[in-house]
Amino acid sequence: MRLGVVGLPNVGKSTLFNAITNAGAESANYPFCTIEPNVGIVDVPDERLETLSKLYSAKKTTPAQIEFVDIAGLVKGASKGEGLGNKFLSHIREVDAIVHVVRCFDDQKVIHVEGSVSPSRDIQTINLELILADLESLTKYIEKENKQLKAGVGAKENIVLLNKIKATLENEKPVRSLKFTEKEKEYVESLFLLTTKPVIYVANISEDDILKEPIEIAYVKEVIDFASTENGEVLTLSCKIEEELTALDVQDRQIFKEELGINKSGLEKLIMISYKTLGLMSYLTAGEKEVRAWTINVGTKAPQAAGKIHSDFEKGFIRAEIVKYDDLISLGSLNSAKEKGKVQSVGKEYVMQDGDVCLFKFNV
Repeated sequence: MRLGVVGLPNVGKSTLFNAITNAGAESANYPFCTIEPNVGIVDVPDERLETLSKLYSAKKTTPAQIEFVDIAGLVKGASKGEGLGNKFLSHIREVDAIVHVVRCFDDQKVIHVEGSVSPSRDIQTINLELILADLESLTKYIEKENKQLKAGVGAKENIVLLNKIKATLENEKPVRSLKFTEKEKEYVESLFLLTTKPVIYVANISEDDILKEPIEIAYVKEVIDFASTENGEVLTLSCKIEEELTALDVQDRQIFKEELGINKSGLEKLIMISYKTLGLMSYLTAGEKEVRAWTINVGTKAPQAAGKIHSDFEKGFIRAEIVKYDDLISLGSLNSAKEKGKVQSVGKEYVMQDGDVCLFKFNV
């Protein structure tokens, strides 16, 4: 999974990126501090892996991973190249989902590119640039489809669909606000439009507001209200506090979190929302050599899940032996789980469930 962190300059993007990846991206109080995207790979926190590793005395533990890309601040006119916008927009095309950081605090010491704080205006500024970039791409796709249709090799339904998307964009609505059939979805995905990507809004609040309910903070309420118009997710956190937490050792970090009344870190919350937004989950494999988490789409069947490990597993899939994580832990061993009838032997039509502990049988 690849998440692109975007937002206007000086909203806390690089601070958040530093906090969640500990990658040390340059962060400063002036626009376009980030030009080339910084990339950080982080492990997905999963307590089940540690428990399984102890149970199997595993030599190696491998968590699932997420790649975060810190994309430079966008400004008005980005779709026309302002602020190196075209270059930054190309980086967004390469991610699975967008993490849009929105400034929700006042601070005279931190310059705002627009001169004042207005979350809804800031969101619309970014969204409009993505929409304008998509409109430019769409015009080219329509011209291409029309030429193919005249040549007798095009599909009229594609042009109808493209014009429907164009009308939506011209009304300043993102493509993700539309609903498509499975066939249409496959075609739309091939266009690589920016506004098809799901968005998670991160409301970056001040340290003074950390104990308040999000809805009590006027700026955050603006973000929540906007996100509700497109069924978007909102995560409220203080990027500054998250950065401070990462600088502490494990013990001091826990003490600080307790003092602040924080149960989960911003990274843990962001990952949970990301998995939900992208329709992802994890299944597990366990043995003495390695305990590992594998990320798959919700609804994936057993052979395709096996293919995540190796393509031969999918090609020669015979069956899978599956035990639920909770059953395995409560019974203490795989043999005990088998004795209690908790290990299933499943075929090609089995739909994987989050936390399934699997052993795949295959023959190539």
